[in-house]
Amino acid sequence: MPAFPDPEDRLALEPGCRRCPALCAARNRICWGVGPRDAPLVVVGEAPAAGDPTADRWQGGNWTGMAYSGRNSGWKIRSMVEELGYDDAYYTNAVKCFPSEAIPADAPEAADRLDRPPHETSHREPTPEERANCRPYLLRELDAVAPACVLATGKHATGSLLAVEGRTVDGFLDLVLSVQQCPTLGVPVLPVLHPSYQEVWISRLGHSYESYRDAVGEALAGLGV
Repeated sequence: MPAFPDPEDRLALEPGCRRCPALCAARNRICWGVGPRDAPLVVVGEAPAAGDPTADRWQGGNWTGMAYSGRNSGWKIRSMVEELGYDDAYYTNAVKCFPSEAIPADAPEAADRLDRPPHETSHREPTPEERANCRPYLLRELDAVAPACVLATGKHATGSLLAVEGRTVDGFLDLVLSVQQCPTLGVPVLPVLHPSYQEVWISRLGHSYESYRDAVGEALAGLGV
């Protein structure tokens, strides 16, 4: 099991942020970045998922207020990064609040909502406006931590970062494990698979988990991280 993040390392840039009405209505807590301010590596996800308030402390960022602190994606990405020797990474999301997709109260899915209202249900992709509203926070985090590299987990986290360069992401898999130089952002970006989908895509990239993890480590080492 990876180390659980220290709440004292949570970087709450604007505790009462209300830039996105739909996100404010759906979230339980704002999910801020967490980790050392001098971390050599920043790991960026898309947005917190709904989470599980009945879990142990690994409830997910929507409940803990800390990025990548859930039992699924949080465990997976933190385990891999720690296996590579980076137990001092900083974790955050491109969008800081859970983007809920409304489901009617009489839909079958509503019965599985734990203790959350039935109109605040499954995860959706953040809108371009929501990503743009949160991007200044992400840039402030990168400025505060000044890492040697950013590990972008998944298409949407990668897209949020490359948007600073005026770039869009069309063929995400072509970018995986390929260092992206980002002069405007001021730090190179290494796109990797989102931990929720890595079991599906690792083999399609011709890797085992071990060879994929090692390829991530080799790319980071090549950047001097």
